[in-house]
Amino acid sequence: MLMRSYASENWIYGDVLCISNRYVLHANLYVSVLFLTFISIDRYMLMKYPFRDHLLQKKEFAIFISLAIWVLVTLELLPMLPIINAVTSETGTSCNDYASSGDPKYNLIYSVFLTVSGFLIPLSVMCFFYYKTAVFLKQRSRQLTTALPLEKPLLLVILAVVIFSVLFTPYHVLRNVRIASRLDSGSQHRCTQVVINTLYIVTRPLAFLNSAINPVFYFLMGDHFREMLMSKLRLCCQALLSFRR
Repeated sequence: MLMRSYASENWIYGDVLCISNRYVLHANLYVSVLFLTFISIDRYMLMKYPFRDHLLQKKEFAIFISLAIWVLVTLELLPMLPIINAVTSETGTSCNDYASSGDPKYNLIYSVFLTVSGFLIPLSVMCFFYYKTAVFLKQRSRQLTTALPLEKPLLLVILAVVIFSVLFTPYHVLRNVRIASRLDSGSQHRCTQVVINTLYIVTRPLAFLNSAINPVFYFLMGDHFREMLMSKLRLCCQALLSFRR
């Protein structure tokens, strides 16, 4: 729907689909952020508790966390819904993003809140647990003289944070800049407004691209982590048997 409306520069689907479409886009974005954050926690717990004997790694708890993520994101996005609607002008009808709709003063406060709670806090948690994962891997490499090379798993840990940051940071920065630019639009040059809005529009598909990139990346990363973990467990068992003999 959005692709057709952008191509024709006219929204023909009404207010309900405009609101629901924007909700789905933002829900997908922030649900993805939180799932990626909990994946980083799960990766670390899997390394530290390889037999999944920890509460956080139980199937029931995983289901509960998944449902809780959707509920939390929905609550975070509720203030956005009244802001969004299909706007009719002389050139046609458009379904504007909330950064381009409503009162910019209110929107900026809400956008900053969403940036902190939906992006910066999860990013901090992810960085913390990937740091713990990297430290754990290095410690295990010192304990096991025959351990597998750690360059690749450590590279994957770094890439996970880099991909997360590259996909989501530009969008959140430019969204806040876009809303802030509307606060005093009268004193700004028209060209500045166009540049800011254009850059903001470019960052949106980049952020939503996570739906295609991250599942593949984390699937590949998960497989390697499991292979490496099983190799380390076999080495531990062999070392233990040798010690007993």
